[in-house]
Amino acid sequence: MTASSTASSPAASETGDPLLLTPGPLTTSRTVKAAMVHDWGSRDANFIAINRSVLTRLVRIANGSDDWATVPMQGSGTFAVEAMLTTFVPADGEVLVLINGAYGKRAKRILDIAGRRTVVHETAEDTPPDLAAVEALLASNPSITHVFTVHCETTSGILNPIAQIGALAARYGKGYLVDSMSAFGALPIDVQAMHIDAVAASSNKCIEGVPGLGFVICRVEALKRTQGNATTLVLDLHDQWLNMEKTSQYRFTPPTHVIVAFHQALDEFDAEGGVAGRGGRYRNNCRILLDGMRALGFRPLLADALQAPIIVTFHMPEDPLFVFAQFYESLKARGFVIYPGKLTVADSFRIGCIGRIGEKEMRAALAAIGEVLEEMGMVGQIEKTA
Repeated sequence: MTASSTASSPAASETGDPLLLTPGPLTTSRTVKAAMVHDWGSRDANFIAINRSVLTRLVRIANGSDDWATVPMQGSGTFAVEAMLTTFVPADGEVLVLINGAYGKRAKRILDIAGRRTVVHETAEDTPPDLAAVEALLASNPSITHVFTVHCETTSGILNPIAQIGALAARYGKGYLVDSMSAFGALPIDVQAMHIDAVAASSNKCIEGVPGLGFVICRVEALKRTQGNATTLVLDLHDQWLNMEKTSQYRFTPPTHVIVAFHQALDEFDAEGGVAGRGGRYRNNCRILLDGMRALGFRPLLADALQAPIIVTFHMPEDPLFVFAQFYESLKARGFVIYPGKLTVADSFRIGCIGRIGEKEMRAALAAIGEVLEEMGMVGQIEKTA
């Protein structure tokens, strides 16, 4: 392991903020930020046109047809996930919840609070669902009405096999609900081919907007059957959709600045080449990060075949010289904000690959990590303890 003996100047985004190497909120472009400097009336015709454009474009990203609709939901991504689960699953429904991280567990908690019955298939945070076990549960539990999974579980960064799970849900005639929060816009998703009834995501992930708007892309035929299911007024997707179909208005005050910024982010997403372009940049970021961290002696949690190019989890070095709080603050002082670990299977920390960052920023982050290791007296030590 080598490191420069000269501390680099702090890194920053194009607006001078630290670079967020996190799974969202994340570093956004200057032009996305600038879109928020104007005020918009929520019932103004220009704003309504912008909102309509956003909702239509999201359906296209998911390869939906005219039989699909995007239903926006004010709030963070979890608002959209809860809206999806509590709208699509009726009071007498039962959900097979596939869990391999915190966000699968959160879905289970949402369903428990809503009084919906669940069957759980749980694997370790570094292990995808066992498809044979999933099929066995579907075959032996005819009362199951829906299957829920997370596309990219950011607890570890693992990519789950949503196409294969969708095929099983279709084979057994079950509804299929997907949390694609951290993957939508960077990893391909085909709601038609994958037999998905609804997929939830948000504005502040791979589309590179700002926080404040969740959305659920729904198969309209399935959405029409959800009337009366919702357990809350504000999270009722059917009511939100119906009102927007009739009036083009949100039922309650929308986050106007967030939506206009999201519209700008979608323009930049399209200019980069959509899912292929955005996902390609993130994959390159992930490759640079993994190669560089391995060269420094760090050990990633996941095998390459399971790693999504969204966020990477690394084992915490066991050397007593490595103090994560010091590591974190020293990187922050150099302009890089990373994420603590969230695993139960291992002590870890995480570094994101998404947002308005590219090869230059990833290499600068690696250089800063090398400097911090030298500062901590750990040059050449990680390989011996990891």
